[in-house]
Amino acid sequence: MKIIAIIQARMGSMRLPGKVLMDLGGEPVLARVVGRVRRASQIQEVVVATTVAAKDEAIVAACEGLGVRCFRGPEEDVLERYLGAAEQFDAEAVVRITSDCPLIDPELVDEVVRCLVEGHADYASNIRQRTYPRGLDAEAFSTEALRKAWEIVEQPHQREHVTPLFYERPDLFRLASVQGDRDYSRYRWTLDTPDDLRLIRAMYSHFGNDDDFGWRAAIAVMERFPELENINAHVAQKAVREDAQALNA
Repeated sequence: MKIIAIIQARMGSMRLPGKVLMDLGGEPVLARVVGRVRRASQIQEVVVATTVAAKDEAIVAACEGLGVRCFRGPEEDVLERYLGAAEQFDAEAVVRITSDCPLIDPELVDEVVRCLVEGHADYASNIRQRTYPRGLDAEAFSTEALRKAWEIVEQPHQREHVTPLFYERPDLFRLASVQGDRDYSRYRWTLDTPDDLRLIRAMYSHFGNDDDFGWRAAIAVMERFPELENINAHVAQKAVREDAQALNA
């Protein structure tokens, strides 16, 4: 089975425009995400799905520099963008990653993929019963299920956020979930505001701006230095339906 990771990325962002190409320890955020996902053993290829908007030429140029293939599709219909990328790169299954997750862990990506394949599921993730910090999110689904979702989708938020139809229609899709032994969901490691960036930069700095540390090591840092949690503890996560113009990345 050919499994590819599709990282969605765009320059537009309601709260932190251009965040995916901001500096993170000497490398753009997107480079960190791509590099970490590439280390997942269950992934055959990593590609970036950006938009046809002129401002996203910068994403295309960044992908060329990183040696990663890029697909361009609709800005707001991210479901169609994902299906187009999956079909262009002949994926049988897809792992959805957002480019605002520069602490994404390849070990957890692999775990979600194995959950999908071994459980014969249409969709698997580590977010439906969240136990990991926000920012370690991985969702895997078959291209067949993605195509089915594209054919029957009705609501705008289902197009903008790609996967809601899967878990909103459990009568149509076989679902599987990955959970950890302990609940660390209070931690916020996703990039959506300047304070999120402050925390993530502090985390990278602790590891000498290398990106080969895993999520357990990051948890150990948070527990050793509890003041880090306060940097972005006040940031509220946008709900899927909150803003019809706000995509995940």
